[in-house]
Amino acid sequence: MSQVRLVGDNIENQGVFDLRDAMKLADELELDLVEISPKAEPPVCKIIDYSKFLYQQKKKQKEIKAKTVKVVIKEIRFGPNTDEHDFNFKLKHAEKFLKEGAKVKAFVFFKGRSILFKEQGEILLLKLATALEELGNVEQLPRLEGKRMTMYISPKKR
Repeated sequence: MSQVRLVGDNIENQGVFDLRDAMKLADELELDLVEISPKAEPPVCKIIDYSKFLYQQKKKQKEIKAKTVKVVIKEIRFGPNTDEHDFNFKLKHAEKFLKEGAKVKAFVFFKGRSILFKEQGEILLLKLATALEELGNVEQLPRLEGKRMTMYISPKKR
């Protein structure tokens, strides 16, 4: 690797240089010679301030991370024979979660022989879905998975 192709904003005559000349040029400009494309023939190098370059990369990564939406899932658990008062209590919690922008995972947990009341569990979850209609969209209808029937509700976009 005795020759490199120099590119960059601060170089007037871009082209193929001897490696020593490229390093000398970088020293004169008080910048760093950074190899960009090692597999090219000859390898491509750029004269830049490497610490500034790293800082800008970190800044870009931080911006990308800040823009990503973090999905929070809150769980609400029912029994197949949940009475009206408990249902309303948990409904208020679900409303609060959806207003905060979190997804709600509502599930009915069947213990022992209570698995016989699958229909009651499904009715309970559908009742919850209709009560939360103006705040959220049903992402997944009630589905039985083992001993629990699960349903997901995501908040509506404002």
